[in-house]
Formats: sequence, structure tokens, C-alpha cells
Amino acid sequence: MISEKDNGTYVQIIKDLIALKDPNHRVVQKILQKNPLKNRKIARKSQVLFAYKSGIIHLKKDEERKFLGLIQMKKTRTLSGVTPVTALTKPYPCPGRCIFCPTEDKMPKSYLASEPGAQRAVSNKFDPYLQVRSRLSAYRSIGHPIDKIELIILGGTWSAYPRKYQVWFITRCFDAMNHSQIKEKNVASWNDLKKAQKKNETAKSRCVGLVVETRPDCVTPDEVEHIRKLGGTKIQMGVQSLSNKILRLNKRGHTINDTAKAISLFRKAGFKIHLHWMANLYGSTPKKDVADFKKLFSDPRFRPDELKIYPCSLIESAELMHYYYKGLWKPYTEEELLSVLVEVFKATPRYCRLTRVIRDIPSPEIVVGNKKTNFRQIVDKELERRGNKVYEVRSREIRGEDIKPHRLNLRSSYYKTAGTKEYFVEYVTSEDKICAFLRLSMPSGNTAMIREIHVYGQSMGFGKKRLGSSQHVGLGQKLIREAKRRSKKAGYKKLKVISAIGTRNYYRKYGFIDTGLYQECDLVD
Repeated sequence: MISEKDNGTYVQIIKDLIALKDPNHRVVQKILQKNPLKNRKIARKSQVLFAYKSGIIHLKKDEERKFLGLIQMKKTRTLSGVTPVTALTKPYPCPGRCIFCPTEDKMPKSYLASEPGAQRAVSNKFDPYLQVRSRLSAYRSIGHPIDKIELIILGGTWSAYPRKYQVWFITRCFDAMNHSQIKEKNVASWNDLKKAQKKNETAKSRCVGLVVETRPDCVTPDEVEHIRKLGGTKIQMGVQSLSNKILRLNKRGHTINDTAKAISLFRKAGFKIHLHWMANLYGSTPKKDVADFKKLFSDPRFRPDELKIYPCSLIESAELMHYYYKGLWKPYTEEELLSVLVEVFKATPRYCRLTRVIRDIPSPEIVVGNKKTNFRQIVDKELERRGNKVYEVRSREIRGEDIKPHRLNLRSSYYKTAGTKEYFVEYVTSEDKICAFLRLSMPSGNTAMIREIHVYGQSMGFGKKRLGSSQHVGLGQKLIREAKRRSKKAGYKKLKVISAIGTRNYYRKYGFIDTGLYQECDLVD
């Protein structure tokens, strides 16, 4: 809470901010320091924002836009069009025995108590409701919208947890997004989950994507259907390598055929495929890593939509320590790692997004290996120095830049996978900045599938518009029309969409009706 005695100070801060001609972070901090509160403390940005929202001053639209842009903290969090919220599952035995994986007591396998997400989970006793609610509150306090939520479930191998726990966990997450004041409960039924999902269709914070993690050897048709019933739309899966020898040396516990089968099952079910791949594993070399990575896209059995690149770092609790002491494994030098990641960026096609390049492990936890969390920027500079253009999605996102919708170009990429034909259709600027895209899948049969429609730019509340923003200017609607046109031309009778719970009403507006786990529309006149 803020003191009413400080309202005059907050008003002065706001007036000083909107009067700035050349604003930057340093100048904003000087204004805060110049206007101390009654207790002589410096006002936090979140306090100024809270005071403004309480109605102490009225601003014109252009003034409000400038003020919110200056006072909003950690802007990049919602520049991809959605607000990501992560919930960590409780510690539970993992079927994997990977030698590179940390094994810390009282934490899910592969997670460290010092990681920011893990700390939030511990402080909330691993309760999903409390984790999600606190994250939403934190976003709101620093000026971010909490309308469109991508819920990301991390922790141990999701498919290994008891299904009763899974249903309870997801139900509690939806209760938090629905802002339901529900007392702590230890069980939840499928009926409870369905009610929570139904409420979320019109909630203030709607789930526009639900992501869970699993392993290739845990994936069956029944498991895919189960995740879909929970509301899942994207799968994160650690494949780590496409070499059976490397997988065996690192005790990964699955083969590349397991990976291929799992990807095929999820893709045919409409899921977005988000894989984890590791460099510098035991038994590999920089040259082998580059060849292995290129196989992700040259082999039609794989071809993921998104990737996390996790170069191996040595953690004290990992079995890999024994290999290091014996001289059997050593980390790449910075030059070697840079050479691998440069080739990784160059080899990634325009339909794939490199979501993360380095895992955010606190440097004190790393015995040996890369400790630079800004390695992506180092790679970008090296690519720029060499004159190499990067086409992967994240490097081309429009982010906070203004656009002119009538000047956008519609571009399409086509590729085959094991069992489907895929179209990646995107709206781009003349500089090839991506504003929105469609993933359209054409399998055998008479039904095509929209696997994803995503509009980039600063996330905005439902129904809100801002001149120059790529959000809420009809790009999603145009991509739906394009999906219908292409599917009909290809001879399909129906078009399905793997809609998230919070996007069901959106697709209903454009002719899609609920049919079990999906929504679909007829393409026949």
C-alpha cells in the first residue's frame, strides 16, 4: 500500500516523467531521487504505477502511453505478445539417469534451489495456485498486462507424475488465472478442472497457451491425449542429441527413434514442438555438435518449431563430475562454444524460434563451463561482424517497434515432416521483422490443422488498441482466412485448431465450433 501523504510527490514524479524530452533509464532514476517520499525513501517504480492507477492524476492518451513506457519494468518479458507465467512441480523421482543432470535434494530433477524460478516455487511451497497468483501480482505491479497468459509447467518429467497430481496441479493454476479465491485443497477431479477451464474462457487472465515438459520415451498416444485434455497446446521435450552413441554415453535412456516417434505423435495432434538440445555433451566435439544440430532440420522426422540450446555446464551434484576428474570430459573454451553457436544460428530456418541459448544457471553453481548468461548477445555480435543474416524467429520479432499494417508482406515457407506438410505463413515488414505467423499442418485425411497463430509486439489487454502496434489490428483474423483458403485449395473438407482454453471464444467468432478436444470449421460451401 502507498501513503496518501505521498500523493503530491507521486503526481510531481508523473508530471516530470511525461515532460522528459529525451527519456532514458538514468534520467528516470534521477527524477525518482529528486522527489523523495515523506519518509525520505526513494519511490519505487511499482509504487508510482500503483499511485497512478489509484486515480491521483488524469493523463491524456499520448501522455499515459509515454508514462507507462517509462515506468514499466522488465519490458522484454511481454514483448513477444503474451505474458509467460511459470509454475514448478514438486520434487518427484525422474525416470532419467542423465550424467549431466543436477540432483539436488528437495528440488525437482535438474533444478537448483538458487535458480529464480525455483526460489519462487520454494517460497510458495510448490503450490501451483500460489506460484501463479504471486507471478500475476508481480507482473501487474510493474506495469505488465496479465490478460493473455502462456502457462509453462516446469520441474521434473511431467509424464512421470501421478495423473491425480497433474489434474490437481493444472486445476490450481486455472483457479489462480481465474482470480478465484479458493482455499488450499489437496485434490481435484476432472470435473473441477473442466469447470475451471470453462470459467477461464472469459476470465481476466486467460490461458492462451499451456506448456508441459516430458521425455521422448514417455510419449504414447494415450499420453498425448491426456496432455491435450489438461489443456496442453505446446510440448517441451529434451532430446539433447540425435546420436544414439552420445545418448548412451550420457545415460539419457532413450534413442533417436523414440524422439522421432514422440515428435510425430505430438505434431499430428496439433501440438507446437519445442525441443531442448545440448552441446558439449560427454563424447561429443564442436564439429560433431554442428553436424548433429543440422540434422534437426535436414531430417524430416524432427524439424521443431522452437528450440532451447543448453551447452553443458558442470554442476557439482551431477555424475559428470567423476568424468571431469578422470579427464574424460572438459568444457569447451569460449572460442569453441562461440564457433558452435554461430553455426547453430546460421543453420536455424525461419520457421523455428531459438527461445533460449544459455540456461540461466547462477554462476556460483557452475564448477566449470560457460558462466556468461549474455552469450546470445556475443553470438549476435559475431554474426554481425561476419555479415551473416539470421532468420530464426526470435531474432526477427517486431518487439516494441511500430508498424503500418497495410505495408506488411505475407510470406510463406513450406517443408515436409514425417506424415505432414507444413506451412509457416508470416506477416513481415520490409526489413523482414515478423509481426504475426501461422503454423498450418496438412496431414493425410480430410482435415487440416492450425497448430499455432501468434501475433508479436508488446502484449496488450483484450480489446485495447494502440496506433502502430501489431497487436489487435486484425492480423490473426487474416491468418485464419489464409489457413481456410489454403486448406480448401488443397482439397481438405475441414479445418481444426488446437485452441488454448482462453482462445476458444476467439476462434468461435470465426466459425469454429467445439468438437471434443479441438475446434473445427467446415470448408465445404
